[in-house]
Amino acid sequence: MDKVTLGPMPYMSVMPSVLVGTTLKGRANYMTAGAATVACMAPPMVCVAINKARYTAKAIEENKTFSLNFPSVGQVAGTDYCGIVSGAQEDKSKIWTSFYGRLKTAPMAEECPVNLECSLFKAVDCGSHLLHIGEVVEVYADKACMTDKKPDVSKVHPIVYAQAMYFDLEKPLEKAFSAGKRYVKK
Repeated sequence: MDKVTLGPMPYMSVMPSVLVGTTLKGRANYMTAGAATVACMAPPMVCVAINKARYTAKAIEENKTFSLNFPSVGQVAGTDYCGIVSGAQEDKSKIWTSFYGRLKTAPMAEECPVNLECSLFKAVDCGSHLLHIGEVVEVYADKACMTDKKPDVSKVHPIVYAQAMYFDLEKPLEKAFSAGKRYVKK
């Protein structure tokens, strides 16, 4: 084995780049996050880690709602901008066209092909960050990004984040829960 130790870190090879939509003081705000994933299948829940000091964390605490918006690779500049500028100093509500669903306080970016409207289930203090777990109230998807009544990742063209860089997905490799059936035990 030719491995080196790197010390403890939250290494994940790739993560989706999402825009976390919130409302604070009556204004829509979007923050870029890379630490987002599925938390539970039934009921459907997602989670996103946000530094406690962030404007977005305050907004989630105030309204108990948020959205996760999945931008396409053509939206990388606006997406990155939302991660380097704080909503406490600048009004980012004009960067995206906001629409609201059932919760009325979780703005979603119309330009993003997929949006998840979430109510806060729980916030877990993990140290520097709060892990916001949200129950998915509704999923909104552009018709042009659908295949078989589901969002199609090859049509969404999501931005993925790894090692301080943004990437596009290239092509599918294998069908999950199927490719392993070819595995031959030695």
